[in-house]
Amino acid sequence: MAIDTTSTRTLVLANKGPGRGRRERGARRDLGQPLRKKPWTSERLAPYLMVLPVILILAVFRLYPLLLGVNYSFTGDKELNGQFVGLDNYLTLLGDARFQASARNVLVVLLFVPIQVFVAGILATFVFLKIPGHRFYRSVYFLPVVLSPIIIGAIFNILLAANGPINGALNTINIPGVDWLGLPATALPSVLVVHIWATFGMAFTIFLAGFATLDAELLDAAKIDGANLWQQIVHVIIPSLSQTIQFVFVTTTIGMLTGLFGLLYTMTAGGPGAASYLPEFLIWKLNGEARPALASAASVFLLLIVLVIGLIQIRVLRRATKEA
Repeated sequence: MAIDTTSTRTLVLANKGPGRGRRERGARRDLGQPLRKKPWTSERLAPYLMVLPVILILAVFRLYPLLLGVNYSFTGDKELNGQFVGLDNYLTLLGDARFQASARNVLVVLLFVPIQVFVAGILATFVFLKIPGHRFYRSVYFLPVVLSPIIIGAIFNILLAANGPINGALNTINIPGVDWLGLPATALPSVLVVHIWATFGMAFTIFLAGFATLDAELLDAAKIDGANLWQQIVHVIIPSLSQTIQFVFVTTTIGMLTGLFGLLYTMTAGGPGAASYLPEFLIWKLNGEARPALASAASVFLLLIVLVIGLIQIRVLRRATKEA
């Protein structure tokens, strides 16, 4: 009787294939035999050992001080130093005019976040599409990021002064000058515009990194189908960079809420009055007034604000990018 060697060879290869182990494990499971766990070899331990130093550093220098700050916010200041006072510090903050002003100003900051993301995203798009001089622009856009906020604040103090160059240029075209840093309505927006100019280069760089992962074939297909630049951005680039956009939105928000101290201190000192106060500036002022427990409570408020806003942004952006 003839033997089908082809079928036999196929059966042997199947028994030796990668699925054999899974079938044997399934058979042992069916027979009620317990599966052996893989031993903790050096190969399995290697990834955990690599991240262990970073975890320890974060735990010692981030998590532990955070827990101490939260605990300290429930204690008193001055003669009540170290004594548990419950929620008194938080109630005191809610009635503080400077805290109320800083809370309102957080809303103003959030209005400027999409502006910075848009500026960084559209400029990165132009550079990615290799407009003339794109190599030069790539360097120039990132240059302000390496400058000190104190230096930037000092420069714009001169430019935005009541008798400064900007008002001088406006006067030449018969537009009255504005005391940009001396009026409550313009002080904080002026600082935020300067902050956008000084820091959008980081978001610009992140967008360029996102463009490096973009499928060029999609853009080529869109061009062949006759899509103009705006249609390419809306229907190809934005959906493809959805995760990058989410990351830039969240990091920009955190940067604006926690990275404006240098400019505020140099340009307005929180003034006029409390018109340009933000939570981080209020924390510094409270520490200077020898009220560290109250400052810790303000720090907890700032942490909660950042967490809530970040989570809301991520959820909204995920929904928006899915619908795009």
